Amino acid sequence: MTSNSLIRIAAATIILVSAASPVDAASCKASIWRVQAKLDAAIEKNAGAHGWGTESLAALRNHQPTPRSLARAEGASGAQFLLALDALDRARAANRSSDIAGCRRELSEATTLLQKHPQ
Repeated sequence: MTSNSLIRIAAATIILVSAASPVDAASCKASIWRVQAKLDAAIEKNAGAHGWGTESLAALRNHQPTPRSLARAEGASGAQFLLALDALDRARAANRSSDIAGCRRELSEATTLLQKHPQ
């Protein structure tokens, strides 16, 4: 391979990488991660606030809890969390389809639901 070919390959690679950057900048993936982290922390804090409960069948089978399963186990006090998790799922779907406005709208909904939950 000649040095001229290597330069062309390097230039093409740089152009492709540069072209992909605006897509990442336009996505709301980082915001989804931030809201998910806040929601996970709130769910764990809420789950630990009520003391010990009986183990579920999933726990007895060594299944690891998910944010959704923890929220579901909390019953009425976890309902807001389930709604926020649903909004996050919709935000991810909107982000995958490049609907940034829809993604941000769902993130706003998840954040609002999280803020409404009593601490």
